[in-house]
Amino acid sequence: MYRIVADSSCDFSSYPEIDFRSVPLTLSTAEREFTDDCNLNVRDMMDYMTSYKGRCQTACPSVESWLEAFEGAQELYVLTITSGLSGTYNSACLAANQFLEDHPDVKVRVFDTKSTGPEMRLLMEKIVELKSQGKSFTEVCKEADAYLSTTRLFFSFQSLHNLAQNGRVNKVLASALGMLHISILGTATPEGVIEPIGKSRGENALIRSFVKEIEKAGYQGGKVRICHADNEALAQNVTSALREKYPNLDAFIYPAGGLCSFYVENGGIILGCEC
Repeated sequence: MYRIVADSSCDFSSYPEIDFRSVPLTLSTAEREFTDDCNLNVRDMMDYMTSYKGRCQTACPSVESWLEAFEGAQELYVLTITSGLSGTYNSACLAANQFLEDHPDVKVRVFDTKSTGPEMRLLMEKIVELKSQGKSFTEVCKEADAYLSTTRLFFSFQSLHNLAQNGRVNKVLASALGMLHISILGTATPEGVIEPIGKSRGENALIRSFVKEIEKAGYQGGKVRICHADNEALAQNVTSALREKYPNLDAFIYPAGGLCSFYVENGGIILGCEC
């Protein structure tokens, strides 16, 4: 009776054994447009974006695409990328209000996750868990909100080019870091914007910084979800470092989808965790 709908920054287009729909964002240049869905060849897109010298842009899903994903559901949990980076949350809210006008008996909750990727996945897993326990719509919304306040998101960037091109970080800083071959560690603030919190030269230093910053945020061995942009080795090494301290670690690693790959760029990873 319930359906989870998320925009494509959640990194996947299907979810085992539940009614799930993904609504794609689009990424474009003056020459090409990429739809972030199950048909996207992320490797091809990233190779093109790396060589392209102009500006790359992202666009949120249309109201119509949300409405199509809502149709037929009686209870809807809608998850969007942070409103601090995208208009996707506003688009989803407009669609939800319109849908409720035509379907007043349907229950709809739109979550501005203030996040993306792995942290969205954690929230999705929590909603599935709560529904499996027989929780009501009101109970799920309340407990999901509480859970989202206990999860965090961290990033590792080897390049800030795309973020700089889209006005998310300083272009001079992005250019300097690229020339110095420094990796940047960042986090999502409570407002859902990207905040650099450290820099490292070399993978071992980066892994140590990851563990240090996660624990500083209150991590004590909860779930970890990591997506990577063509750098599974780094994701595995961060997981191994955490597992040395937390042997019962529940971790899952997977390739980033189009939107997350675009922002974190080649070699980057995004980590969501329970704190």
